[in-house]
Amino acid sequence: MKVTVENKQGLNKDLKIFVDKKTMNSYMEEKYNEIKGTINLKGFRPGKVPKEILKRQFGKAVFNEVLDKVLKDTSTKALEENKIKPAGQPKFDLKTYGEDKELEYIISVTELPKVDINSIKDIKFDQYTVKIDHSETDKRIKEIAKNQPNFKDVSASTKADEGDLVTLDYKATVDNKSFKGNEAKNTQLTLGKDLFLKGFDKQLFGVKKDDEKVVDAILPENFPEKDLANKKAKFICKIISVKKPQEVKINDDFAKNLGAKDLADLKKLISNQINDEFKNSLDRLSKNQILKEIEKFKIDEIPENLVEEEVKILSQGMSDEDTKKSKSNFEEVAKKRIKVGLILKEFGEQNNLKVTEQELQTEIQKQLRMMPGQEKMVMDFYQKNPSAVESLRGTVYEDKILNLIKEKAKANKKEVSKDQAEKILKESQNQAEKTKSEKKSLTKVPSKTEKALNKTNIKKTIKTKSSAKRVSKK
Repeated sequence: MKVTVENKQGLNKDLKIFVDKKTMNSYMEEKYNEIKGTINLKGFRPGKVPKEILKRQFGKAVFNEVLDKVLKDTSTKALEENKIKPAGQPKFDLKTYGEDKELEYIISVTELPKVDINSIKDIKFDQYTVKIDHSETDKRIKEIAKNQPNFKDVSASTKADEGDLVTLDYKATVDNKSFKGNEAKNTQLTLGKDLFLKGFDKQLFGVKKDDEKVVDAILPENFPEKDLANKKAKFICKIISVKKPQEVKINDDFAKNLGAKDLADLKKLISNQINDEFKNSLDRLSKNQILKEIEKFKIDEIPENLVEEEVKILSQGMSDEDTKKSKSNFEEVAKKRIKVGLILKEFGEQNNLKVTEQELQTEIQKQLRMMPGQEKMVMDFYQKNPSAVESLRGTVYEDKILNLIKEKAKANKKEVSKDQAEKILKESQNQAEKTKSEKKSLTKVPSKTEKALNKTNIKKTIKTKSSAKRVSKK
């Protein structure tokens, strides 16, 4: 194989590749030997069909298969030997080819630009830790205790009030007629929460144990018996008991009921929980600072084909007229995203970062925990959609890259209180909304595209597919 690189200046390159006739014939011979043992023809024993017969019947198909293999093998080798990383799919122009002939073709490719990542170590960013005051931990524990009331029986003469737990039996009718599901035993209602039917609770204020109370309520719109939806029902309620909420004692027993060893252990767990609630959001702020700094890095030339592809993504759902008006803004955003993607990709490759199957499965389990009750549906989605798994792999890969950059860059470590952390996050959110609003007014981007503007997705930005399309034959 002989390779000549043309257009050595700039990112667009043509590689002229020549494969001699002897090499092509050896590929053909290898293929015929491969298929000889798999073809059965009448009058010939398996594996004994003469080559000339095979050529007559299968020559065209064999040659096309061999040609595809040679193009793949030689083009991949040519790019690797010349250290060319393609940005997108190369184009093939076949000049000379055919059975018992040499092969000559030109591969046109846009090369990924060279990227200098030395400046990454000079990036400065804020790294936050949140100091949780004891009072914050105690406040959170009191809130937990408040949401886990301990109800206690009271005397038969005690009237029910807001917050009390009332247990009752009921039987309901609509227009004096019974209906399916119209009665229930030992129904418990915490008065004031209005969780049963709207306005039902208030009518039970003042009831006592053994009272009988008639309550009117409107059946909901989604009531199972369609013809009864939105109709007024009469509930005859027999009050079984009235219980008053008692203050929960915050002690070791309370802590053990929540899964902690004792109260001291519970306080430690709650403190860590509050810290974790802020950690992910503050870490994302740090990573966004890093990405903003990377946007300032200089790359001499951005591949035009990648810019065009990114603009298409940004303009999805827009009319041709709006796309044309916003083209320059989109190109600016596209170049920033591509630049960041190129730098992150190069950093990941130089540091041999990879996503292991265990890391990928851990992330999938994380996704499952985020959707309680729908775990099976989420798992089925990933099992049936390999592209979704690969997208998740890209997210994990990007996080690994940014985490390593944080280790190598210059962190400005800041310890903040919970209130300060909330203020920092609120200011960041307000700034993000302001930026989004400004971009919307400039580009009239639909909501889906607006979300895309704030993401740096390496997989979408950098595409280095090895497959090629033949654009002409002579």
